[in-house]
Amino acid sequence: MTPPLPTREQLPDDLLERANWVGWRTQTRSGAETTVLKDATGGPASVTDPSTWTTFDEALASARDGPTDGVGYVFTDDDPFVVVDIGECRDSETGATERWAWELVDRLDSRTEVTPSRTGYRVLVRGTLPSGGDRTGNLELSDGAGFFPVTGDRLEGTSAAIAERSDVLAAIHGAYFEADPEPSPTPAVESVAPDSPETPVDARLDEVSGPSNDLADDEVIDRASTAVNGVKFTHLWRGDTSGYDDRDEADAALCSILAFWTAGDARQMCRLFRDCGLFRPKWDEVAHADGSTYGAKTVHRAIRETSEFYDPSGWSSAVRPAATPTDEDRRGDSRSDSALDGQSDDPGSEPRGPPPTTASPVGEREAFDRFSELRARLDEAVDENQRLRDELDAERERRRDLEARRRGGGDGERDEKAGRGWSLFDWLRS
Repeated sequence: MTPPLPTREQLPDDLLERANWVGWRTQTRSGAETTVLKDATGGPASVTDPSTWTTFDEALASARDGPTDGVGYVFTDDDPFVVVDIGECRDSETGATERWAWELVDRLDSRTEVTPSRTGYRVLVRGTLPSGGDRTGNLELSDGAGFFPVTGDRLEGTSAAIAERSDVLAAIHGAYFEADPEPSPTPAVESVAPDSPETPVDARLDEVSGPSNDLADDEVIDRASTAVNGVKFTHLWRGDTSGYDDRDEADAALCSILAFWTAGDARQMCRLFRDCGLFRPKWDEVAHADGSTYGAKTVHRAIRETSEFYDPSGWSSAVRPAATPTDEDRRGDSRSDSALDGQSDDPGSEPRGPPPTTASPVGEREAFDRFSELRARLDEAVDENQRLRDELDAERERRRDLEARRRGGGDGERDEKAGRGWSLFDWLRS
């Protein structure tokens, strides 16, 4: 299927102002389809011969007249663009996209077009690629002499502009390709508080934080482990991702629990996460356009989505408080205290009484075991009820048989009894 031709309104000025345009068409050679470049006259074009390039308007006119199937842009070593080609990741009919491809598109957050085959994406960014490999599987990064078809079919929700993404390119390159021995730039980090000065942390981590509380790290782990959702926390803490679509989702779930118990202390959350079984190098990778790491963004999102934080000095949704004394109870306690002190009651004095106390949380495992015990007892009761019903039915059947035999008996008293019908009194006398 011939892809749509773009219009000037669909494209950024960064591309339109450069005379780096050519036409292209698909041909079959040796049984395989290949893309052939054409100049504005329909003659051959080359990515290494600028004399065969033209303006966007001329290339578009040539495509509309028929010699070519579409238009494309030739990028060179002199321009600031990098093309990220994500192939074979999209259903051409439904648009369903594989998760790894979505993650790359989201991290790059720049102009993204659907490829002519409609089975992939091309993301155009500004930046510099680290040295080393640039192609693996269905992912290719290009910043040298090359060509990419332009359809104008921009992926909905992505930027129309070409954004600067050098940091993200470095992170993607480090994750997917074999880098040269020369180290690539790393995101700016600073030391955590004095209790762990050697632990790196994203410098932007403090941009989002909650009220925090005074719980130490081991207290947070202890309380989270024994809370109502303690089993869930324990599994995540140990690195168990079962029940989640991917590890990112498991990371988010654990951070949500940590956000509650730490009262949104971003640094403490980050420090704790580094000690859990889910931690991986991705935590410190720059994953967003503003230079934030994956870990910082995950922590920030968890804090923003937490509507209530744990307060050790008061009520919380995770730990239920014990019943609070009523005003009448407090007045009674106050009168008793006054009598013991040899003082008269003062109606205007503030009622006294024991302060609210916090009950110990019940672990989810304990609750589950209790439920299983009650369920087993219920099953036993149901079985016993059925046994008694069966015995009752058998007794009724025996009584009916006995009555039938009495009605069908011989002469004399049996005939008389049969005439009267069966009675409990006669049965007891027999």
